[in-house]
Amino acid sequence: MIVQNEPFLIEYNVRMGDPECQTILPKLKTNLIDIILACCDQKLNEINIEWLEMKSLCIVMCSKGYPDDYQKNVLINDLESFTPNENNFIFHAGTKTENNKIYAIGGRVLNFVSLSDDFLKARDEVHQCIKKLDWNGGFYRRDIGYKVIN
Repeated sequence: MIVQNEPFLIEYNVRMGDPECQTILPKLKTNLIDIILACCDQKLNEINIEWLEMKSLCIVMCSKGYPDDYQKNVLINDLESFTPNENNFIFHAGTKTENNKIYAIGGRVLNFVSLSDDFLKARDEVHQCIKKLDWNGGFYRRDIGYKVIN
């Protein structure tokens, strides 16, 4: 949170499902399993953890009505038109698969993440991915990243 141009930490999340973690993990160059095993073996000090020098941006698609009442079991069409690659990811949060179709069953449904050399390109890429969906039951915040994008 930014207050009078100064950052303040208001919470710290480390659960693997959080959008904050999903934004950071794609930047990790070092294999996450190697890091976890080093922790288990009490040898974390022996591993060199490397990060990609890229910007990362995550936008969460939510069910209309979230955080209050929202409809469940809503079909999300055209999700197969999204093709993940080394710089673009999608994380499922509130979805289920039934008969080879994907349905929204939660409030926070899909998290789109893009890596780029700058935040504007990352945000544009995420917006392009979201526009491929045929899901009128969802919405997303369009102001994500505005404080770091001129």
